[in-house]
Amino acid sequence: MLGFSGLELALVGLIALVAGFVQGLSGFGSALVAMPLLLQFLPARLATPFCILMGIVITSMLSLGLRSHLDRKKIGPIFVGCIPGIAVGTYFLKTLDNEMIKRLLGLILIGYSLFKLFFDVRPRRLSRAWGVIAGFMTGAIGAAFSAGGPPTIIYTSLNDWNKDEIKATLSGFFLLTGVLIAAAHAVAGITNRKVLLLFAVGAVPVVAGTRIGSRLYNNLSHKNYLRIIFLLLLLMGLLLEFP
Repeated sequence: MLGFSGLELALVGLIALVAGFVQGLSGFGSALVAMPLLLQFLPARLATPFCILMGIVITSMLSLGLRSHLDRKKIGPIFVGCIPGIAVGTYFLKTLDNEMIKRLLGLILIGYSLFKLFFDVRPRRLSRAWGVIAGFMTGAIGAAFSAGGPPTIIYTSLNDWNKDEIKATLSGFFLLTGVLIAAAHAVAGITNRKVLLLFAVGAVPVVAGTRIGSRLYNNLSHKNYLRIIFLLLLLMGLLLEFP
């Protein structure tokens, strides 16, 4: 079917299920799980827009479920900073050594995650200016080499928000950015019939995985939720450092 084997489509469904579960549990990380697996048998020009569409489904579900905790005052500064960050990151994509930046970001994530896992630092209410900075870095890093999530995740974890506020903010922000990226992909013709077929195959599994992950999330304490965030950030750092 459009050049895909039955096994490949079955793997797409399984990967979508696992990716939905991870983000349903943590509020992020679906692409972290899906991209390395998909790239084993799909080209990046198909895997990337497929992951973006999956992300929109996941973040829409999570944002709807946590709608009472969505706060424009929390999401707004990150989103405002993200827009110019995307423009800057697109420029630097052509001029900087992306491999060096990836390694540096990997080291920062590894160091930060290990510190937060082993040392208990009291969270505080950060200024919105830090949200704009986190959004800018997210946009710039994301546009430069598709790894923009960590600055926003770190910003939300440093605030004195409860786990629902953290997850709602991440979900709402990633939904907005995902829609923008998906629109850009559609205009550029990147989202083609093959991508839509993959999305049709993965839609039901990703919904199921997200629901399962969300149910487990409801049983997590705030402390254990943050522990999962830092473990996933550590994994992201390791993947950037040792691709």
